[in-house]
Amino acid sequence: MSVTSGKDKESEILKQKVLQLEAENRHLHNELRLTTDEKENARKNYFDIISNMEEKVNLRTEETRELQKLAEAKGRELQIMVDASPSMIFYKDINHRYIRVNQQFAKTMGLPINKIIGRTFYELFPDSPNHTLKNDLEVMQSGDPLVNVQATVETGKGLREVLVTKVPYKDINHKIIGIIGFALDVTELRLAENEKHELEEKLSQLEKMEAIGRLAGGVAHDLNNVLSAVVSYPDLLLMRLEEDSPLRRPIRTMQKSGQKAAAIVEDLLTLARRGVPVTEVVNLNYIVSTYLTSPEFETLKKYNQLVTIETDLQSDLLNIHGSPIHLTKTLMNLVANAAEATLRKGTVTITTANRYLSQPVKSYDLEITEGEYVVLTVADTGIGIKPQDIKKVFEPFYTKKVMGRSGTGLGMAVVWGAVKDHKGNINIRSVEGEGTTFELYFPVTRERLLGKPNSIPVTRYLGHGEKILVVDDVSEQREISSSILEGLNYKVAVAPSGEVAVEMMKKELFDLVVLDMIMDPGMDGLDTFRKILEFSPGQKAIITSGYSETHRVREAQSLGAGEYIKKPYSMEQIGMAIHWELERKHTGL
Repeated sequence: MSVTSGKDKESEILKQKVLQLEAENRHLHNELRLTTDEKENARKNYFDIISNMEEKVNLRTEETRELQKLAEAKGRELQIMVDASPSMIFYKDINHRYIRVNQQFAKTMGLPINKIIGRTFYELFPDSPNHTLKNDLEVMQSGDPLVNVQATVETGKGLREVLVTKVPYKDINHKIIGIIGFALDVTELRLAENEKHELEEKLSQLEKMEAIGRLAGGVAHDLNNVLSAVVSYPDLLLMRLEEDSPLRRPIRTMQKSGQKAAAIVEDLLTLARRGVPVTEVVNLNYIVSTYLTSPEFETLKKYNQLVTIETDLQSDLLNIHGSPIHLTKTLMNLVANAAEATLRKGTVTITTANRYLSQPVKSYDLEITEGEYVVLTVADTGIGIKPQDIKKVFEPFYTKKVMGRSGTGLGMAVVWGAVKDHKGNINIRSVEGEGTTFELYFPVTRERLLGKPNSIPVTRYLGHGEKILVVDDVSEQREISSSILEGLNYKVAVAPSGEVAVEMMKKELFDLVVLDMIMDPGMDGLDTFRKILEFSPGQKAIITSGYSETHRVREAQSLGAGEYIKKPYSMEQIGMAIHWELERKHTGL
């Protein structure tokens, strides 16, 4: 019993252990199965997460690409807008290096954009002043903009004037990371403003000269009528005097005085630009040589004995169209002005030269166009002219010469008027304490010089009893003309106006009419001649005037009038003018 019981007990114990092992085995199996499921689920979840992440990454990548494309488009749009600006636009970082500039900036600086980006202004232009760096620091430190500051900068294209505005360049956190600048190149604008100012000054000067010229012209016209008696009557008196008459000398003195007075009137007419006939072919070397042997030059040397006059005349100098009298007077005024500028001790040099201008050059008042010129230069080693005075030197009565010995104060004004009447130009160079140079440019002519005519004997222009009608609104002038023409063997009638002359000619025939061009009030010479031609076609006439030739004179000549002579005229001048016109009538020329 005991043995069996013991075996049964052991068997029961073993059975229990087997059951326990089976239970543990089932538990482990369950645990193993659960772990595998979880692993499978975890794996599944992992791939789901990875898949979701890839989708999100792809989505974000696509969004980034779109944003990048949009940013690039916005950048291109911004650059287009920046480049389209006429102003220079630039961005600088905190270290003053350019990080963006527009095309106008690069164009003005004379450098390509890729040479500018990443460099500072002073690396690009080391010779520029340092105000640019100071301005940058001021804006970045204060955070305040700098508006419309004028500056001069050195660029690859030279010095430029600019107006600059600079503002702080901030990031999204409003931290200053540099500056943004806007600059406008105003160099051309400043030049245009300066040129406009100069032109306005020149226009004002021209208007002033024209106003004075009109006044001078009116005075000269009246003086010429008055001087006609002094200049013209002596010829008539001398014809009637014996050769040994003691009156001949005072009469000639009176005539010379009248001629000198007429020369002053010529100055007024030159100032008025109404007295210079420039149809004669002239060589300036002859003008210079003649002046240097004249009494006027001897007087100049007497008062300026320590002044040396030197000449440098081009031997093959070309000719010009001009008036010898006015060119001589121009030279005389320039030399006298130069001599006194030396304060009686120094050198005055007269130079002539041929010069060809291949392109326009600036002058005292206007641009000298390209072409061939003869240049007359008068230079001195004197005190020079102050810059503010140069623009005044040609004004009438603007003078620092010795009054009473150096002329009327019209000298330089006459120079200006004569040069303009010769279609010339003037250039002035002057340095205070060193001297002044006047250059006169005259257009060249290829015409040849003609020999000067000899004095014509009075028998050549005596009349043969022809009937002459003198039309003039000044009674003294009518009297002078009548006396001269009657002395030349003409039958003379007079009319005080154009209207009276027309009525006289409707009743009586005249071989020739002497017409004053300026008659006031009433018809002038041209209108009178037109009326006469209505009922007397082919009527012969000559024109006289205290002014120089005008377009109305030329119009009268185009209608058939003959020569024009300027008052005061000599007996020879009016005698030959009438003779030629009557001869043309007789021969049918």
